Amino acid sequence: MLPAVKEPIIDCNPPHYICRRTKLPYPGEPDGKLDKDFWRQTEVIDDFHDIEGDSLPRPLKRTEVRMLWDDEYLYIGAKLTDNEIWATVAGRDEIIFVDNDFEVFLAPEHTSHRYYELEMNALNSVWDLLMEKPARDMVHRICGWDIRGLKSAVHIEGRLNDPGADNKFWSLELLIPWFPLRECTPYECVPAHIVPDNGEYWRLNFSRVEWKVDVKDRKYVKRLDPATGRPYPEYNWVWAPTGVIDIHMPEMWGYLVFGGDATVFTPPVDAGLEWQLRKLYYRQRQYGAVHGVYTTDFEKLRGGDNWPVKPRIDVTPNLFEIVLPASKGTLHIRQDGYLWREA
Repeated sequence: MLPAVKEPIIDCNPPHYICRRTKLPYPGEPDGKLDKDFWRQTEVIDDFHDIEGDSLPRPLKRTEVRMLWDDEYLYIGAKLTDNEIWATVAGRDEIIFVDNDFEVFLAPEHTSHRYYELEMNALNSVWDLLMEKPARDMVHRICGWDIRGLKSAVHIEGRLNDPGADNKFWSLELLIPWFPLRECTPYECVPAHIVPDNGEYWRLNFSRVEWKVDVKDRKYVKRLDPATGRPYPEYNWVWAPTGVIDIHMPEMWGYLVFGGDATVFTPPVDAGLEWQLRKLYYRQRQYGAVHGVYTTDFEKLRGGDNWPVKPRIDVTPNLFEIVLPASKGTLHIRQDGYLWREA
């Protein structure tokens, strides 16, 4: 039986970003600087939150993100204001978040399964990986997967690993080619199309990991908690809060909308029903972890929610499926969080 899953402490209210198709060619090779005319074409994402939501303090440091796209690349530029610019991880596909880092999560599917993660630090070290499903659903990261043809660069306004410098920010550029992203193209797209269509939407999140540090012997060192002797927990600052300390909650991520000149986005018509199903999934997993069995009794899962339609719940000793009627056909969710529609 799968372990318990925490239910978010916030409601599902994803932000959206309309990613404009660039009207200018990208100028040469990336250098990490965002003062190019190229980046002036688009809107800035700067509304970051604690990962658990706004019941916790807002981020102490500002983060700005810009995005554009064309037939070759998805372009991402980010600026991380910081007076403490440091990094230690230098290798490809090493665990980056032990440093301060910037992270991108992209999900072409709308099931919560099959998505990409990319992390990088101020050394321009990159960890790119593919997730078949979230870690809560018991899966290993596919770290051997790479974004073939990825271009990245970092610019530092200050000096890396120098507490005595006049450190102001570090910025980065990512040029992500479309071809490697076909790995998670929705199954219904046969043959798999590589470049998104105008109006297509994916799920997206950005995360910034920031550690508390002190300066000792002219070096940054992680600040230790006297009660444990270990470093204080890192800050997790994100664009779309997940309501738990777990970024791997694709159902809570924002919407990335691939637009030409579009300025309006309407969420999917059944987004509310999907969220109701998702809450039943959290609660059924919790119930199973406590009782050792799953339940068909809706009253034990409904909580205080107002349910206009009673779902169908099917269980076996180790599996479950929950079904709700939707605008077209039915929506289904199973024990590993996979959500799909049947006509």
